[in-house]
Amino acid sequence: HHSNITMISNLYISLVHSNSLNFCLLIVRKYTMSQNGIHILIFPFPAQGHILPLLDFTHQLLLHGFKITILVTPKNVPILDPLISTHPSVKTLVFPFPGHPSLSAGIENVKDVGDAGGPAIVVGLSKLHGPILEWFKAQSNPPVAIVYDFILGWTQDLAQEIGIPGFVFYTSGALLISIIIDIWKNFEAYKDLGLVELNGLPKSPRFVREHLPPVCLKFKEDDPTWEIIRNGFIANTRSFGSIFNTFEALESDYLGFLKKEMGHERVYSIGSINLVGGPGRIRKSNVDYEANEKVFTWLDESPNESVLYVAFGSQKLLTKAQMEALTIGLENSGVRFILVAKQLIAQQKEQGFGLVPEGFEERVSGRGLVIKGWAPQVEILGHRAVGGFLSHCGWNSVLEAIVAGVVILGWPMETDQFINTWLLVDNMKTSVRVCEGSDSVPNPIELGRRINEAMSNDLLKERAQKMRDEAYEAVKIGGSSKRDLDSIVRKLAQLKS
Repeated sequence: HHSNITMISNLYISLVHSNSLNFCLLIVRKYTMSQNGIHILIFPFPAQGHILPLLDFTHQLLLHGFKITILVTPKNVPILDPLISTHPSVKTLVFPFPGHPSLSAGIENVKDVGDAGGPAIVVGLSKLHGPILEWFKAQSNPPVAIVYDFILGWTQDLAQEIGIPGFVFYTSGALLISIIIDIWKNFEAYKDLGLVELNGLPKSPRFVREHLPPVCLKFKEDDPTWEIIRNGFIANTRSFGSIFNTFEALESDYLGFLKKEMGHERVYSIGSINLVGGPGRIRKSNVDYEANEKVFTWLDESPNESVLYVAFGSQKLLTKAQMEALTIGLENSGVRFILVAKQLIAQQKEQGFGLVPEGFEERVSGRGLVIKGWAPQVEILGHRAVGGFLSHCGWNSVLEAIVAGVVILGWPMETDQFINTWLLVDNMKTSVRVCEGSDSVPNPIELGRRINEAMSNDLLKERAQKMRDEAYEAVKIGGSSKRDLDSIVRKLAQLKS
């Protein structure tokens, strides 16, 4: 076709004039794949911390020319808007959410129900097995692979039934999944232990029982919900490939362990995925610099690495006692800080959750800032004045802190956070633990002392900056994450409908 000849001519001219051979080759590959229509189905789990990394990965697939369909329920469609505005070719496959007896009508995302409602959402979505199968049969150009969130492990059985490869996308670290697999395999041996020593894993991690992953702690035999979840995690180990939002320098031991467990090398680390090169980003910056002008002006006036950023993720609320201890600790620390405090509704106040105590902001004026509500976390962490992050150690927050090169002061509270903190504090020795537990109230004097010590610890700062450099090296051409991403692209490009 005339249009094809023009396209190739233009590519040749670009190749001659461009300084970047790689970019031109990417365009050629993208054009070829688009013509071949290599179709991939993406199936995210509806929770903010799960959807965003998978959409970052989907953005990379789109840059390489794959045809993409994303499966969501109606209320989750708006989350895809930034991706679709960057890539209008993306198709959405929208199925009504089948629901679950324990969920109120209209709930389709974890943010509306909290982590405790996650299992019910998994089970509700599992009822889409039949409708998805029917949809596949009706397609003239059906997907040649499914990339699905690890929480939705039942999707692997669906992929097997259809006869296409399933790639499981882990939005967590490799250590967490190594622990879950080891516990499922040795469930009887571990189930009554108060202290669990995982001697089959590199570095023999050990945890008190209540710090283990909730999927292992809450499991009830013969409960249909938990059987679906456990079977899903086991099905994940049969997937064609496992994709992790982590990187070699951070978790090489556990990526190696998982390759042995899976019996093949298709265990990929592509993190931090939001750093991986390619034109454009699909996470639209929500930063209203005018609304946050006070914050960034204050940071601009602060010395390098002098500020501690304090935030506990999108879900966690502090009790009144915890908030009081935290604010007294910050006041006593003598350190400059930004505290992110959620705005509470009347019901949450009645339940005992705490606001910033009256008079606190006035007492710390000039040295501390309080942000009420949403904060531009990535941009704050990336500011030269920020040197530390007091965090619950959710995986996305961990990666954001590592990329910013700041010292993490861990206060793990639930889910995978105790495990992530062990990796950083006990294994990597790049961070410190300042408190632990969902209901723990730290001694405010001790907390203030620990904050002060961590923020003036040059060795910790040096290690954090070394880890940041390794995170950036991983996503450069020749780096481990870039290499693994290219390997996934090659595998997918070889698939035929």
